Amino acid sequence: MSSNRPPRRGMLVVVSAPSGGGKSTLLSRLLASVDNLYYSVSYTTRPPRPGERHGEHYYFVSPDDFERMREHGEFLESALVHGHFYGTHRKFVETRLSQGHDLILDIDVQGAESVAHVMPEATRIFIMPPSYEVLRQRLCARGSDDPVTIAQRLRNATQEVRRFREFHYVVINDDLERALHALTCIIMAERERWRLSEKLLESIVDTFHPEPAILPVEGDSKR
Repeated sequence: MSSNRPPRRGMLVVVSAPSGGGKSTLLSRLLASVDNLYYSVSYTTRPPRPGERHGEHYYFVSPDDFERMREHGEFLESALVHGHFYGTHRKFVETRLSQGHDLILDIDVQGAESVAHVMPEATRIFIMPPSYEVLRQRLCARGSDDPVTIAQRLRNATQEVRRFREFHYVVINDDLERALHALTCIIMAERERWRLSEKLLESIVDTFHPEPAILPVEGDSKR
C-alpha cells in the first residue's frame, strides 16, 4: 500500500567509554545484529594499530590535513584525546540522518559533550567497565600500547568514568552478551520515541477530521 508519509529522520546515537572498555567489540556485534544502523567512521591523526584499515576503522590523516578540515568547518565535533586528534565528519552525519538511517558515533566523552551542544536530541550511552582493575587488565592484554601509554589511558579513564551522569544510559560491560542485549534494547526503545517520528505522527493525526455533532443512525427514517 502506497503512503504519502514523510520520511523518518534517522536517530543519532553517541557511545562513549574509557579506552579498553570493550566498546569496539560491543558495537561490532550490535551493528551486525540491528538493521538500518550504521557506523560513523571518525578521522584521526594517530597511526593505525595492527589490523586497522583506513576507511573502515578510522580515516587516518596527517595533523596538517586534520587542521585544514577543522578550519573549514568539516567536523561536527573534534577533540584531542591521548595526544592525538579525533573528529566526526559533519556532512556524513547530516546526510545519513536525512536519509532516515540510524547512526552510531563512537567518540570519547569530550566529543559526546560537543555533540550534545549541537544535537541535543542525540541519545548518549556510556559503556562502564566493571572496575579499574578489569580495565587495566584489558588494556595490558591488548598488547598494542607501551606501559607509559597504558598509564596515561588509565589516568584519563579515572576522570571519564566520573562523567557518566552526562549520558542518558549507562551499560556496565561486565558480561558481553548481557551488555549487548542492553544496548540492543536501548536502540529499539529509542526508535519508538515520539520525537524521532514527529512528522510521521503529525501526518497520521492530520487524517483524523472532526465528525458531525450527530452521526446518522443506520435505519433511522428521519432525514
